[in-house]
Amino acid sequence: MAAVTGDSQDLAVVPGTSAEPTTAPAAPHISVRDLWMVFGPKAAAVPANKELCELPRKELMQRTGNTIAVRDVSFDVAPGEVFVVMGLSGSGKSTLVRCLTRLIEPTSGSVVFEGENLLEADAKRLRELRRHKFSMVFQNFGLLPHRRVADNVAYGLEVRGAGRAERRKRADEVIELVGLAGYENSYPDQLSGGMQQRVGLARALAVEPDLMLFDEPFSALDPLIRRDMQNEVIRLHRELGKTMIFITHDLSEALKLGDRILIMRDGRPVQIGTGDELVGAPADDYVRDFVSDVPKGDVLTLRWIMRPVSDADPTDGPELGPEVVVRDATRVVLESHKPVKVVDKAGKLLGIVGQEEILAIVAGAR
Repeated sequence: MAAVTGDSQDLAVVPGTSAEPTTAPAAPHISVRDLWMVFGPKAAAVPANKELCELPRKELMQRTGNTIAVRDVSFDVAPGEVFVVMGLSGSGKSTLVRCLTRLIEPTSGSVVFEGENLLEADAKRLRELRRHKFSMVFQNFGLLPHRRVADNVAYGLEVRGAGRAERRKRADEVIELVGLAGYENSYPDQLSGGMQQRVGLARALAVEPDLMLFDEPFSALDPLIRRDMQNEVIRLHRELGKTMIFITHDLSEALKLGDRILIMRDGRPVQIGTGDELVGAPADDYVRDFVSDVPKGDVLTLRWIMRPVSDADPTDGPELGPEVVVRDATRVVLESHKPVKVVDKAGKLLGIVGQEEILAIVAGAR
């Protein structure tokens, strides 16, 4: 996997990765290209004007009265991937996720979902997609206070026109799935914040969507509850394999949840990559500052710290895979009297890791 900046097709190979994929990648579940969201008068003129495109936000506002919230964003999300979009307040991440389902109308670009350009869909088709294909989980739980848990969970099915028996059966299934069994007849105000968010998660799952979108769903929760909800998303993804796009401003949350992460700044994409790619090869000083406090041993894999095998190196030590995280490899390496061999799935020797490489990470030298 290569870290990329800007358009996800413009690959920039980083240390420890291969320029050639070993297998052909699956077709993207959702593909975003050249997406712009401009607020203001004659917004469509901005993406078409190279000079205006490059203006800082303040100067663009002064000259045209427009504000760019999303600026030329491109990325692909693979089937079953958890793709995290992160950035600070004002980075455009929440506007971006709303553009994907046209809750906000993008100014230009394309959003291709399962082969269909959503920006060309009419209102009827959009309603159908939102009812059958997409689910969103927001920070504001948005529960109906006068309805019990089971009825809140089944609300999307009710809108779709499902019968009462079908709604209740499906609601019971997902209530059990998210750990709310026994609370079917409770009202939202009888539940804690974490339990209310579980109701929101169950409601999103009830319609069996192909794509789930999360817009900072846990940011208002207490830290312990937030951690539990993150673990819940990980568990559900492991069991259900849903494609997920997750918005957050929290780097630790992004690293915990994301298969890949897109970092945004002022509406622009800065870097896309796996957690170890962002930490191991930050694209610029902004990303480098972002990841500076991350414990590298918890994120970097052996692929990043292995060294080439020399003629003097013994090659009969223990074996570990290149994707093993340094933290998980530390004990094996330190207890071994010989360097650990890093081998791929085919058994090919890629490099070795000794105590020196491990201690450099653990001691913070890298």
